[in-house]
Amino acid sequence: MNKIFSRVIILLILTINNSIGEENIMIIKLKDGDVKIKLFPDVAPNHVERIKKLANNGDYDNVVFHRVIDGFMAQTGDVKFGNSSSSDFDLNRAGMGGSNLPDLKQEFNNLPHDRGTLSMARSQDPNSANSQFFICFKAAPFLDRQYTVFGKVIDGMEFVDKIKRGDENKNGSVEDPDKIISFKSL
Repeated sequence: MNKIFSRVIILLILTINNSIGEENIMIIKLKDGDVKIKLFPDVAPNHVERIKKLANNGDYDNVVFHRVIDGFMAQTGDVKFGNSSSSDFDLNRAGMGGSNLPDLKQEFNNLPHDRGTLSMARSQDPNSANSQFFICFKAAPFLDRQYTVFGKVIDGMEFVDKIKRGDENKNGSVEDPDKIISFKSL
């Protein structure tokens, strides 16, 4: 009887640990495949909450990668002007909008901007992040502690690498850009 009880307890603990871990895993579906993201609520709780809310509401679905600089990063997340299926879609203004939610206070942390890092985009004001974010193609240590790191690609970075690059002479702006097909919790 004690053996059965012990096994049930162990199984319960493993199930709880697995579900806790999965609550901070998300999938970005791109044209070439799925990208698995691990979120970091321990260092950026408000940013993670915002990303989850917008993603699970479908706000990131069909949002374009409006600024993509080879060897640096791919930026997306303008849910106002960057949603290619919205009547407000305006590729010339993509990158200037956000969501209807208030801007977030910075949550700068000590996580490095390594390859696969997800970090919030913002204006000159450190407390202006809203919905836009970028994924680093390679390490960008000059961004460390200047932008809020909130997640990292843990599988599928090869699909991020295939995102269409922008024009280097136009700060990475992309004509006929790739988009997020969907972005959801696991």
